Amino acid sequence: MNLLLTVFEIVAPVFLLAGIGFTWVKLGFEYRLEFVTRLGVTLAVPSLIFVALMQTEIPAGELTRFTLAAIVGHIGLASVFELFVRLRGLDRRTYLSPLIFGNTGNLGLPLCVFAFGQAGLGYAVVFLAVTALLSFTYGIYLVAGKGGFGKAAREPMVWATLLGAVFLWQGWQTPVFLTNTLELLGQMAIPMMLITVGVAIARLTTRSLGQAIWLSLLKLSVCFALGWGFGTIFSLEPIAFGVLLLQMCTPVAVTSYLLAERFDADADAVAGMVMVSTVLSVGALPLILAIVL
Repeated sequence: MNLLLTVFEIVAPVFLLAGIGFTWVKLGFEYRLEFVTRLGVTLAVPSLIFVALMQTEIPAGELTRFTLAAIVGHIGLASVFELFVRLRGLDRRTYLSPLIFGNTGNLGLPLCVFAFGQAGLGYAVVFLAVTALLSFTYGIYLVAGKGGFGKAAREPMVWATLLGAVFLWQGWQTPVFLTNTLELLGQMAIPMMLITVGVAIARLTTRSLGQAIWLSLLKLSVCFALGWGFGTIFSLEPIAFGVLLLQMCTPVAVTSYLLAERFDADADAVAGMVMVSTVLSVGALPLILAIVL
């Protein structure tokens, strides 16, 4: 009973905030998604990433193992789903990126913070940074058929990650006034990201729910198996193991839909995967959390 209460206390704020965004749109209120998203990825999330890395107290050896596990985890997903897409004859540009990349920022990051505290934030930020770097390069290449390295170099999240890693490596700290400012900016990232997820889901429409259901179940199963396997192989400590598993199992990111729409892939099919996998995560992520706590 205590475990169920603990899990509820962790996941309820995440889905309640997403529900606020969903309800806000359904009530007809204005929400400028492009402005809020730009504010988040340009200021709030980079500030959160930089401060979390700079202030993390995770031992260097554990952080290195976790980073390697996150990278290998993405490579494992890419390999498995590349083979699956080819064998099933699915459109690679449409399906491969959504199957690989999860919503590690908007959903995964807040969930890890509520579940594991400051230590969980440090690991979750590292996983988010790996996801962002790969999705801005390899992910764009999958959908657009061309490299996205120029876009990655212009992303504040990428530079915040690199700068935070340097500060962590050298043991540097920014002046207190600057740290406090960056912390304030970072504190608005989590509620902003969660509400934005609800808004984005409320605005999506799709006719591809049937296929989206079994693809979302497949994605969750493969992600759970690989997350558990790589967490064990790299001998991650309990918090790092839990963060890796949760982040691997996050639903399809809304950005996958935006990329599909922008580069003329099957955006309707991707929208279906975003919607179904997000609804599925309402039940799946608390269950996974109960397993790792």
